[in-house]
Amino acid sequence: MRLMIVGQLEGYISAAGKIALQRGAKVIHCEDIEEALGALRNGKGADVVMCDIKQKIGKLIENLEAERICVPVVACGIGTDSRAAVKAIQDGAKEYIPLPPDAELIAAVLEAVTEESNTMIASDPSMQSVLKLADKIAPSDATILITGESGTGKEVMSSYIHRKSKRKDAPFIAVNCAAIPENLLESELFGHEKGAFTGATGRRIGKFEEANNGTLLLDEVSEMDPSLQAKLLRALQEKEITRIGNNTPVKVNVRIVATSNRNLEESVQKGDFREDLYFRLNVVNIALPALRERPADILALSQFFADKFAEANGIDKKKISKPAQDKLEAYGWRGNIRELENTMHRAILMSVEDALEADAIHLQESNFTQTTARGESTQQNANPVEPVAVQNAAGVEGLVGRTISDVERDMIVNTLDHCLGNRTHAAKILGISIRTLRNKLNLYKDDGEEISEAG
Repeated sequence: MRLMIVGQLEGYISAAGKIALQRGAKVIHCEDIEEALGALRNGKGADVVMCDIKQKIGKLIENLEAERICVPVVACGIGTDSRAAVKAIQDGAKEYIPLPPDAELIAAVLEAVTEESNTMIASDPSMQSVLKLADKIAPSDATILITGESGTGKEVMSSYIHRKSKRKDAPFIAVNCAAIPENLLESELFGHEKGAFTGATGRRIGKFEEANNGTLLLDEVSEMDPSLQAKLLRALQEKEITRIGNNTPVKVNVRIVATSNRNLEESVQKGDFREDLYFRLNVVNIALPALRERPADILALSQFFADKFAEANGIDKKKISKPAQDKLEAYGWRGNIRELENTMHRAILMSVEDALEADAIHLQESNFTQTTARGESTQQNANPVEPVAVQNAAGVEGLVGRTISDVERDMIVNTLDHCLGNRTHAAKILGISIRTLRNKLNLYKDDGEEISEAG
């Protein structure tokens, strides 16, 4: 773990750093938030920032978000100043640690904030075979392409591969190619010099340099603009990058893991993705099964998420009742593990029984499956045939007189609400790219539409 300490606190925070060092963390110290931001911009990555409460924590977090530097901040202060602690949490700090430091408390908080599981829930045979492949190729430096539907755990698998690799003690850096606007993604990957473009107030080290000697995850690489694909291909071939505003190449040593929820071969045929880049990325392919294809893992994952959110919300952990188990196993899970996680989060908040009851699990009736006499799984229609026909007729009648754009808007906004604001999941259900979805939502926002944010 990499810990960045910001501030002084009369030597107490240094003592906290020594405790972290004894627990195996790598520690760097910065005098103030300006120095901390400068260090992060220049590639001195951190898994967690421990910040003196006298520093401007709100400003630090605001700058981190503005520059898309994803690192949790833990506030710490002398004594038990409840007002200061509340203010720090309101400003965005993940936790508050009172000083002088208690070794066990610091270890527990840092572990909770940077929680990573070294094992994966994979009892189902379909997932076991995937894990065997991942374990076999993880120690190599081969580029890996992880494919699968949205919500199947591609980023979790990439992190698992990094932890099993020879680079496990070096940085693991993730870039979501779909979430960053096209005009900023090049700077995010390769960095820029001061004055390279409007708003470039200082040098910024890109993710390639930040991940040097470690692993770089290119999440949803299929959403990358074709013009940037050529520059990515060159970086992979030459093992060097060039910052925007500078002509001097910089050598980098990174292992690339890319993910996609699309069929890249089809994207190549359509001309949306470069064929040479596809072959460069697809040295080893790990195809993750959908959750409905690994039924033996559904209950284990459900209990894991139930325990996780019970602890996060200060609720007693609950076992899942048998009726609730039956309900979870009968569902189709179009949204895969991400949908299951959201479902269990709601369920643990809604539950009123000693064991998590079936009524607390809210699922779409149309997505349930039923088992045939031969053991085959078929989609179960929630309504008899005749009522469906009536409903369809009423639905068509309700569309008369409305424009296509109005109907499209309702469909997109309602789907996003169903996905709890998750853009990637919504785009998958709608059958459009994340970029198209983002452009549509921006138009709706300009028209005053209230858009769900990711929760």
